[in-house]
Amino acid sequence: MPETQPSRPSPCSIQEEKEPENELPQDLGEFLSSLPKDKDWVLPHLYQYQGFWHSPKYFRGLLACQQHFQPLDTDIILITNPKSGTTWLKALVYACVNRVIYPPNSENHPLLTNVPHDLVPFLELELYNELNHLPDLSSIASPRIFSTHLPYVSLPNSVKDSQCKVVYLCRNPKDTFVSLWHFCNKLRNENQGTLLLEEAFDLFCRGVCINGPYWDHVLSYWKASLELPRKVCFVKYEELQENPFVHVKRLADFLGYSFTLEEEKIGVVDEILKLCSFENLSNLEVNRTGILSHRGGGENQAFFRQGKVGDWVKYLTPEMSDRFDQITRQKFEGSGLDS
Repeated sequence: MPETQPSRPSPCSIQEEKEPENELPQDLGEFLSSLPKDKDWVLPHLYQYQGFWHSPKYFRGLLACQQHFQPLDTDIILITNPKSGTTWLKALVYACVNRVIYPPNSENHPLLTNVPHDLVPFLELELYNELNHLPDLSSIASPRIFSTHLPYVSLPNSVKDSQCKVVYLCRNPKDTFVSLWHFCNKLRNENQGTLLLEEAFDLFCRGVCINGPYWDHVLSYWKASLELPRKVCFVKYEELQENPFVHVKRLADFLGYSFTLEEEKIGVVDEILKLCSFENLSNLEVNRTGILSHRGGGENQAFFRQGKVGDWVKYLTPEMSDRFDQITRQKFEGSGLDS
């Protein structure tokens, strides 16, 4: 199994004089002004591009990623809607593919001292979002693992044309919405106050949320998994929660890192599940302190709220739940995908 290092990519070797902080290049600003816009949950506006809503804060990274990212055939790309189990997926996949050099029960495992988002960096939110920087990814040993929230239509063509593996994790829209609402309220400042649940609900149902519409995002990867089953693996969060042993084995098989019978016998799969469990990760010092600067200053602990299935029942009225069900039926009808 190839050796992989946990280190972050080195800074870009192509550098120019930086523009003032938080100021968009003029050409990008003009580009954004030509796009449809609507209310964001944290910043003033979201902008619609290729049918999906994006934050202006990460448009630079989105476009740069589309234009410049060149995947290797051995790369692994993890994709989710925001607040759909991203952190858990990153930890599981990292632990699986690196289990030879970093046994899951070792005392110096990188997941014990690094936030999963640092070990599996975001393409458009982080690596390609530096002002006038292009990252040098050549220093990362294979298999390289990256993540993104981009919808399928916005994935770089280089990804679609390569032999790299794509894993998509889908979560129930009701739990996704509630988790996103909590998360965004943690990112809002005191002057903004709390985003009301009812307002967020209306925006989400209209598709106006980061990387939304939710249903279109999910459906695009579901269709890709049917058309390209060797390239795109579609996983449901609820099924992963219900039977993690089976689905982690399935993930490992898909990625080309199948567990041997001996590994299963000595409990390697169980050790990975223990290492990556919500209870374990959320209680680690590294995940309880500090911030992720590329996520707008969000605290690390904000990525570990509950991780439960069905938490939405505490927040949604029966009318809200029915509206979600109606939209889901309409969007997924005839696709073979149920909620």
